Amino acid sequence: MSELSHFDSAGKIRMVDISAKGVTVRRAVASAKVLLSQQTLETLRAKQSPKGDPLEIARIAGIMAAKKTAELIPLCHQISLSKVNVTAEITDAGIWITTEAITNAQTGVEMEALTAASVAALTIYDMLKAVQRDITITDIRVESKTGGKSDYNKASAHL
Repeated sequence: MSELSHFDSAGKIRMVDISAKGVTVRRAVASAKVLLSQQTLETLRAKQSPKGDPLEIARIAGIMAAKKTAELIPLCHQISLSKVNVTAEITDAGIWITTEAITNAQTGVEMEALTAASVAALTIYDMLKAVQRDITITDIRVESKTGGKSDYNKASAHL
């Protein structure tokens, strides 16, 4: 088994030291699905949601969340984000959320993209829970990442 990066030699949790790593452009894309009933989808399409436009509020919430990732995830490094983008698209099954985070840093932005997707999905739930209680949030995942030691693309990954 390889050395675990978040443990010191005494087995105590630690933040990984990235000081020797080079600064590179890092980009990550993440996604989430919010599954909705046909009735809720009709309410959305008719722009009759009781709390306003859940898609736009979710976009803003996702952007704000990405900027707070290091405060929420204990061992994440604070990084300066160059860009965060969140899209929320109505599909036949619900809402497809896609997030993108970019930085010039010594560590990646996967956690920022995932946090944005998660909070955007939770915001959709909050905005629509008066319309539908059994909303399902699913498939929160990294779609791709570039920069650093290795790149990843879910479409080409072998699971």
